[in-house]
Amino acid sequence: MQFKQVIGQHTLKKELPELMKENRLAHAILFLGKEGSGALPLALAFSQYIVCERISRPLSAAPQGPSLFGDAEPEPPQDAVTYDSCGTCPSCVKAAAFAHPDIHFSYPVVTKKAGTPPISTDYIVEWREFLKGYIYGNAYDWLQFIGAENKQGNITAQECNDIIKKLNLKSFESEYKVLVMWLPEYLGNEGNKLLKLIEEPPPNTVFLLVAENESQILATILSRVQLIKVPLLEDREIETALIERNNTNPETAARIAVVSQGNYHMALQMVQHADEDWQELLRDWLNAIMKTGPVAQSKWVDEISKLGREKQKQFLQYFNHLLQLALRVQLFENAGEGYPEKDRDFAMRLNKITGMEQQEAIIGELDNAAYYIERNANSKMLFMALTIKIYHIIKDKIVFLNE
Repeated sequence: MQFKQVIGQHTLKKELPELMKENRLAHAILFLGKEGSGALPLALAFSQYIVCERISRPLSAAPQGPSLFGDAEPEPPQDAVTYDSCGTCPSCVKAAAFAHPDIHFSYPVVTKKAGTPPISTDYIVEWREFLKGYIYGNAYDWLQFIGAENKQGNITAQECNDIIKKLNLKSFESEYKVLVMWLPEYLGNEGNKLLKLIEEPPPNTVFLLVAENESQILATILSRVQLIKVPLLEDREIETALIERNNTNPETAARIAVVSQGNYHMALQMVQHADEDWQELLRDWLNAIMKTGPVAQSKWVDEISKLGREKQKQFLQYFNHLLQLALRVQLFENAGEGYPEKDRDFAMRLNKITGMEQQEAIIGELDNAAYYIERNANSKMLFMALTIKIYHIIKDKIVFLNE
């Protein structure tokens, strides 16, 4: 994968190649970015850049001065930074297919054969297929892709042993060996097995860790990596990507880009369900909370519990979007410009029944709910508890303190 295939992130696309050019490449880098920001594609593009033969074997490594045998003099080294891998050398071709022998991968997996500790290479074929079709996917997408169902993925102690073994071998083709570890949050205390290797790796060995949640990574690993924060995408970047890469209708792309809040994965999910009327579902919920009472609330909770996890997250994201729009409308003049008219109207209605403090409190509760949905919480219990909390936030102006 080349940098030009990564959506947005123009600053990092410039800074990462300069690390190589200026000989400032750290042996362990953590790409920290929220879901859908493109942290994994960025790390994959950088891994290809590192092994690219035109980058890792520059002209400056050629013999200096005229040849004793009358050959043409070597070209002088170029000072300009090459900001992308060539894409055509044998190393780039293999890296683009996620099959370069010196680029190793580690990611959460589940047991494939009973009684055998799972390791990433058990799923390398599925991993390559996943990257080709779902490179902006999340952990849930990956675990469903490999048929994990409700099993919890892990990066195991056996996996750590396998990493140590592979990285201590001599590289096959490239000047470098690279390990791309996706979601080190799935490493338990067994991750401490890697500390010595991360701190004192073999020559020309690079760790590229890709994470979404800094607080869930072992502190011992965090202290040994160079942190690179990957920002969320701009609305315009998501809109353009939806139109050019996903053949999305421009009007739909513009509407979804605004709601997706910098998350391209979420944008793709919303395109699949673009005909869903989240506003009607939200209107029914708020009416049940504020007017029609417990019977209607229970009926609504039963309905949303029948939806899949991804749809439930999208619904919460949509409500979150409307609340943030309502806040902006209160704070800034003309803040609603560029948003769909029905979203602006709903945001204005929200401002009539909730104040800024209440809106911020509800946003916090929605974020917490999305977090627990991602971790297989019981949806009926979760949405019933959320219904009660939102009732008290609006009616009694109670703000719940979350630990």
